[in-house]
Amino acid sequence: MKKQHLLVWMIGLAFASGCSSSTEPDKLTRSVTKTPDADDVIDEQLMIALGQAKNFHYKAKVYMSDGKVAEAIAAVRQILSLRFPATAPEADDVRNDARALLGRLLVSQAQLDEAMRVVDEGLAAVTRESFFVANLYTVKGEIHFARATALTTDPRATEEKRAAIDALEKSIKINEALQKQLERQ
Repeated sequence: MKKQHLLVWMIGLAFASGCSSSTEPDKLTRSVTKTPDADDVIDEQLMIALGQAKNFHYKAKVYMSDGKVAEAIAAVRQILSLRFPATAPEADDVRNDARALLGRLLVSQAQLDEAMRVVDEGLAAVTRESFFVANLYTVKGEIHFARATALTTDPRATEEKRAAIDALEKSIKINEALQKQLERQ
């Protein structure tokens, strides 16, 4: 069942329970209070997971506002452990968004290898291109550039800068393809 149908179902249930008599439920209440089907359960699981992700993301934002980066990192990592329905494409977007933020937080703590591992894990699991995948490539470019900056005079700095440009170009290409796709719709 689509999210809109679930919302209508929930509103209908609330309306029906408020309008029913205390002695006998009317026909509307009986039809609305049927057992939810499997799609309802998936949508409810998705809504709960999305709500949890939003809360952890906001919690991280609050920690960041206080300069508590380690706590922000822990909050973002909790997003990656959330369980989503297997068929929910939103799960990939939420995880990729969390990985991008986590990567940036790790870069701010000079944990460049861990940041790259987090981003590469996300990119390895990509099933479809999206803004969030493009953003992972942007963060990958930022990590390469941070590595290049740390290496300064080392010849590997040039390699890292090239890798940064390559990752940023990949992000740009994904976004351009997505824009073209939207224009055709």
